[in-house]
Parts: sequence; structure tokens; C-alpha cells
Amino acid sequence: MLSKVTIKKHKLSSPLLALAILGLIVLSGCIPNTIKELGKAKELASVEVREYEGKKLSSINDFQENSIKGPQYIDKDKYRLKVTGLVKNPRTFSYEDIIEKHQLYKKVVTLNCVEGWSVTILWEGILLRDLLEEVLPKESGKVVIFKAFDGYSTSFPIEYFYNNDIIIAHKMNDTTMPAERGFPFELVAEDKWGYKWIKWITEIELSDNTEYEGYWESRGYSNEGDLDKSSLK
Repeated sequence: MLSKVTIKKHKLSSPLLALAILGLIVLSGCIPNTIKELGKAKELASVEVREYEGKKLSSINDFQENSIKGPQYIDKDKYRLKVTGLVKNPRTFSYEDIIEKHQLYKKVVTLNCVEGWSVTILWEGILLRDLLEEVLPKESGKVVIFKAFDGYSTSFPIEYFYNNDIIIAHKMNDTTMPAERGFPFELVAEDKWGYKWIKWITEIELSDNTEYEGYWESRGYSNEGDLDKSSLK
């Protein structure tokens, strides 16, 4: 089940605190650094959840490392996601643009690897469909190609995203996705083999090339990558 993520805001109201702060300002003529820091959130270490709505979850440490060039480490402040190709409104998004300006969703999905292992994780991110609606794909844009920081790539028919609630995730088990797992974003390609779950996404291209083959697809793996079929061509 896909669920929306909501954020609750709380207001701090204390007449005594307000009077104390005002007194300090009057006496000193300036605002002490400790007061300046009030209201600024300090980030605490994330805590991984292992159960969600009665479902047992795998750990984010249960994955096996099988990327083509090893874990990639991306600077969040410099990160940009480009959405290009056959679209009417090409866009470039920062990390904050994506997670702060779009509705976030949570969903428990199991990743099944062709190597024989699987993990069930609570993923959180935005619907890929929402990004597509912003860039307005042209009618000729039939294929969505994903490209990663390490040179990896894979593709899907555009209908896959219109017909399913597919997210690109920035969190796993309520904790920010580690670099080793695909930070800043991994595609939660449910009902697909693990090689379709591209990590470290940097570009999404709309194309008319229905024969496009990604990294593993060009090496003998199925372009569809459906779980109910063989992973090989």
C-alpha cells in the first residue's frame, strides 16, 4: 500500500520565555548566540525501523554489493537530476527541489536479485509519474531511460510509470539512504528483477528508441526484467 508522508509543524508558545528573551535583548543590546540558535533544528542520527504496519522489514545492511564500479559518493549540495530528451519542458532538479517540493510517499516493496537474495524495505520518495507530468513528455517519448553516476543505465516503457505507483526513493526504513545503497535516489522498480533498480540516478531521458538496452540488458539480460519471467533473454 502506498501512503503519503505528512509533516506536522508545532508552534512553541511561552510568555515567560518571550519575556526572558526580551529582557536579554534590552540589557545587552544584542541577541546572544544561544538565542539565535533557538528554533533551528539540529539533525540527530537516523534510526532504522524494522517493522512497518505489522510487516517485518529487512535491514538496510542486508544488501549484497554488486554495483559495476562500487559505491558512489555524491555531494548532496552539488547534486542535480536532469530530466531530458523528448519532453516539452526539460528540467534540472536539486536534491531539495525533489524532496521538498513534491508529495512524498512510503511503500513496502521487496527487491529480488538474480543472484538469489532478496530484501523487504520500507521505501520513501516521490512518484516518478509526478516528475513526468512536470516535464510533459512528447507523444514520441515512449521509453524512459535512467542513467547513473557510475555509468550504469536501464530503461522502461513509459506506461510502466503511468500504470503503477513507482517511486524514486531517498529513504529506506525511515532513514536517509546510505551512499552504498544509492544515495541520493534509487528507483524502486517493483515487480522487476534487481538489476532494473538503478541507484545513484543522475539523469532521466525520454526517448523513442524502443530497442534501447541498458548496462546488463546489453550483456544478455531481459530488457523487460519482469519477476515472473526469466531474467535472461
